[in-house]
Amino acid sequence: MVEHDALSATRDAYDAVAPTYAQLFRDELRDRPLDRAILSAFAEVVRASGNGQVADLGCGPGHITAHLDELGLAVFGIDASPAMITLARQAHPGLRFDVGSLAASNIADGELGGVLSRWSIIHTPPHELPVILAEFHRVLAPGGHLLIGFSASDNPSHPTQVFDHAVAPAYRWSPDHLAAMLHKSGLAEVARMVREPQPTDRRQFQEIQLLARKA
Repeated sequence: MVEHDALSATRDAYDAVAPTYAQLFRDELRDRPLDRAILSAFAEVVRASGNGQVADLGCGPGHITAHLDELGLAVFGIDASPAMITLARQAHPGLRFDVGSLAASNIADGELGGVLSRWSIIHTPPHELPVILAEFHRVLAPGGHLLIGFSASDNPSHPTQVFDHAVAPAYRWSPDHLAAMLHKSGLAEVARMVREPQPTDRRQFQEIQLLARKA
């Protein structure tokens, strides 16, 4: 499957489930104190850098974008799914949401102080991920920060692993491998958070969030 076909299939799949997805995840941070903590840390380092706007790339229905706004960031959201963007605009009319892709965000070079990519890379075929990481690097200002979230693979010797995502084909990543890819793209790891699966979680995967900085 080429990148264009993968993007189109993912977009169409999320368009079809957008209302259900928005309802299911709108309160996801309520019982996730560690996620709230890493988002707060991300907001703090972005503000401390003195840089400008933040983009939530792969924003879905906009609930995390709105949370970053509440943390004091000048944030906007981009998603490939027009249906998701419609729901985001309806739920958060005071914020900006645009249709766009991770690999071609239509953001100027060095415009952003921060990029959030929260489980938005998981549907990207592995051979296409370097293009997206290069795009993250391109839109960040020097000193800007990226917070990227994904599910970890079981075997560190395997960089990626396919899993049975409910909406579209998806991939888990070795955290060390992805950190090395970030470094190759000019984004140095600052910190990582590893969340072990809870007994009630449907998928028993580690959840990883890497904080990286552009030199």
